[in-house]
Amino acid sequence: MRNVKLPHTLLLALTFVAATATAAFATDHSEFFDKPFKSGPEVTAKCLECHEDAATEVMKSSHWTWSAPQEIDGKKVNRGKTNAINNFCVSVNANWPRCTSCHIGYGWKDASFDFTKAENIDCLVCHDTTGSYKKTATGAGHPDEAVDLMYVARNVGAPKRENCGSCHFFGGGGDAVKHGDLDSSMEYPEKSVDVHMAADGNDFTCQTCHETSGHHITGNAMVVSPGNASHIGCEKCHTEAPHKESVLNQHGAAVACQTCHIPVFAKEEATKTSWDWSTAGKDFKEEKDEYGRSTYTKAKGHFTWGKKIVPTYAWYNGSAGAYLLGDKMDPSKETLLSYPKGEITDAKAKIFPFKVHTGKQPYDKKHNILITPKVFGDDGFWKTYDWDQAAKLGMAASNLPFSGDIGFAETKMYWAINHMVSPKEEALGCLDCHGDQARMDWKALGYEGDPLRTGKSRAEK
Repeated sequence: MRNVKLPHTLLLALTFVAATATAAFATDHSEFFDKPFKSGPEVTAKCLECHEDAATEVMKSSHWTWSAPQEIDGKKVNRGKTNAINNFCVSVNANWPRCTSCHIGYGWKDASFDFTKAENIDCLVCHDTTGSYKKTATGAGHPDEAVDLMYVARNVGAPKRENCGSCHFFGGGGDAVKHGDLDSSMEYPEKSVDVHMAADGNDFTCQTCHETSGHHITGNAMVVSPGNASHIGCEKCHTEAPHKESVLNQHGAAVACQTCHIPVFAKEEATKTSWDWSTAGKDFKEEKDEYGRSTYTKAKGHFTWGKKIVPTYAWYNGSAGAYLLGDKMDPSKETLLSYPKGEITDAKAKIFPFKVHTGKQPYDKKHNILITPKVFGDDGFWKTYDWDQAAKLGMAASNLPFSGDIGFAETKMYWAINHMVSPKEEALGCLDCHGDQARMDWKALGYEGDPLRTGKSRAEK
């Protein structure tokens, strides 16, 4: 499929948005701060003297609450990072100081964190323009002691991709671990990595697509907010029929833009594809793979990694399902922790690309529920290698029962692939999907076979 140049009117609109965002920070802040700061909250208190409304806006955002009201599988819930289970580090609960190093706040060290206290907001993590601001990896969101807070505060500005990437590129404990299509290569990507973000491409900022108003940023990760339909569509810029060839535009009714225009992900940095917790705590040999990534550590178990990965394709209608805390699971089957909804007969669904991450993680053999282990801290598994203690402490933090009987079960997560859009010359061609070595698993998608060969289209289902 082909990309198209943005319409002139749209380019003008985007230019205006960028100019407006820049104008908001046109004021020289260097004269506002004349005394050294001892802490992040002191900086925020100073910011609030002029930006109290901004604090009110931030505290309503999911970046602050880490949860949002939504409906998942018929249940109305408040769900987000605070109460999701994944197959990476499993759960935020009981592991706050480590996980909340990526929260836009200060001091979320346990369940008593005060979400109503504006001084807890970290203004600098999003508005630093010096590149010198960083949070302590285990410090509950507080800035590293080496940061010159005065210098950073005097040089605030509109968020850049580096600000967003400081958390979104390194989620899950390292570069490229979680998403597969978001990593450090996206800070200054080559055009072949991402045509939108490349300096010799469109040179977009994150906000170009993730438009922001009142500190509310559009777009939600499917794994975190599966029932929260705040989607960003390619059609906003490219229209629903962007191709000169009508047959390509016809494909758009059943095939997402990303499917053809993101042939592979994890282009520069290897991304994690599986995590087996069942071998953690044992004395296997610690080794690295061809990408220089660890394939085993005693604290975390075995991993696999991949680079330039062909996505897994599935029908997706914009809504998704997820495992919720305390849900019953069948240990003899693979538990889906997050998954797209849609099927071949769903007129709203399209074939989308996904990263699939598999895991093997602890569950309670009596209650048949997944365990949220405490892994961080002096009494956490990473220090003690004691699964019983880690499960007991973690389940107490999640307000879930624990029988003391631990097993390990297989899990799977689907991560939507939206970034790392290739130049149009590198988009998939006909034979990539319909050839003898085609990447599509047509039967898994609900077809009898390749529809080009069987002559049976989606509409005939």
